Amino acid sequence: MKLKQAFVLATAFGTLTLSGLAYASTNYPSQPIRVIVPFAPGGSTDIVARIVVQEMSRILGQSMVIENKGGAGGAIGAAEAARAKPDGYTLSIATVSTMAVNPACRPNDLPYDAQKDFAPVSNFVNTPNVIVVNPGVPANNFKEFVQILKDNPGKYTYASPGICSIGNLNGEAFKQAIGVDLVHVPYKGSGPAVADTLGGQVNSLFDNLPSSMPHIQTGKLKAMAVAWPERMKDIPDVPTYAEMGYPQLNNGVFYGLLAPAGTPTDIIEKLNKATREALREPKIIAALEKQGAFPAGNTPEEFAQQIKDNYDLAKSVVEKSQLEMK
Repeated sequence: MKLKQAFVLATAFGTLTLSGLAYASTNYPSQPIRVIVPFAPGGSTDIVARIVVQEMSRILGQSMVIENKGGAGGAIGAAEAARAKPDGYTLSIATVSTMAVNPACRPNDLPYDAQKDFAPVSNFVNTPNVIVVNPGVPANNFKEFVQILKDNPGKYTYASPGICSIGNLNGEAFKQAIGVDLVHVPYKGSGPAVADTLGGQVNSLFDNLPSSMPHIQTGKLKAMAVAWPERMKDIPDVPTYAEMGYPQLNNGVFYGLLAPAGTPTDIIEKLNKATREALREPKIIAALEKQGAFPAGNTPEEFAQQIKDNYDLAKSVVEKSQLEMK
């Protein structure tokens, strides 16, 4: 059964009159706000959302309740958010997976349209990506790693949390940019992928920096390059992809806020203002950076463009590598 067929696309909502919409917008928020996180509790998406949303709740003077709706690479939660009433009381968290990778890998099998079904509010944070290798790989830097791959096509492997995951996408983009044959080994989640890279069952891993950082700092994994505008202060010896001549790989990931399409503009503006204010709070900045996440806080238009740019990149990689979610 296709993914789209697995969702029930019903539930009709009553419609507000124009005057009712205006009143609701003016007095927004007058009741608790539900925020759908399309992944399980405890992961990066969930942690970032809880940090920012808690502060937004204080600013807005209304509780914001996180609801985790994981499954299908974020598609289940994203689909429910897309169907929600556009009144500002059901919001959701956007990720590269839900807004770029899933739409690129499953163009005909998603129960939502990432470009049409949502109204972007603001990006919360950007987070670096990194390529790490097991210490058993005889390479101490990026150039040596690339040379080993070129000298041994098809011998070395990389792990990812699954086919069409962001790790898989980054791995295929790496192969395309550099022209190497690195074998993909998909796992059911990031935990097993990291574990087997640590254990040497696979040679390398394309990961978000926060989850690999402890292992890099203890020497259990070796970082070859980071996808970020500049070197990271905690690993200053690790170059960026751009430094190594591959700016097209220098892309981190984002976690941001969405409302359903059709949400009144003044509600979007209130939410955007609250987001920006929350991301200026020193305690919020410190809490996010502790997670390896760096506050953004852009406009709805800028966030919409960021989403589109990531989708265009994902689509290009998917088409060239012929990735497909089975």
